[in-house]
Amino acid sequence: MSASMSQVAYLNPGKREQTKVANRQAILDAAREVFGELGYETATVRDIIRRTGLAAGTFYNYYRSKEEVFAALADDGARRFAPILKSLRGKGYSFEEFVHRAIDAYFGFIANEHNNWAAKRPAGEPHLHVQGETPEMAAVFAEIRDALAEDIAQRKGPFADPDYMAAACIAIARDVGDKMLERRPVDTAGATEFAVTMILGGLKGLPKAQV
Repeated sequence: MSASMSQVAYLNPGKREQTKVANRQAILDAAREVFGELGYETATVRDIIRRTGLAAGTFYNYYRSKEEVFAALADDGARRFAPILKSLRGKGYSFEEFVHRAIDAYFGFIANEHNNWAAKRPAGEPHLHVQGETPEMAAVFAEIRDALAEDIAQRKGPFADPDYMAAACIAIARDVGDKMLERRPVDTAGATEFAVTMILGGLKGLPKAQV
């Protein structure tokens, strides 16, 4: 790099960061489209690179494989859903209403996220998940756990372990959501009612908070 180019790079750290953010987003947007059109197993890194218009070397500056891109997509989705979930807290909802609104918001979010996927992939095709927990997924879990713990403290909900409750709610929502995405048409309302009934019905068997 010439001295002048080096000086420009040094003087414009904000520009470099903006370019990194833009490139990373371009890769994620392209990957979302490619996975939706071709399916995760069929799609290749080359397919993603072609869709971005970036050089192969640029892609590998950010991700080493399609598995890493897939994990980044999951993390990106969790990051964008977290504020939606957070907005439901502190509005005075009853425990039951909070659960219903949170599940409905989640199903609406993933249906919108996978609209392209649902339109082009055949009914019944399983929806894949990233293995393990990303930092943003952990943040969503913490948000749900804290909301449940707050309701327990305020005697709005069952008196039970908030970690277990959060894990159970997430597991039901995730599995029902997967089946919802496999169906045509995608029925968010039906999936919401089923998942909420399962969650609240199961929680009825737990001890009640002492008044």
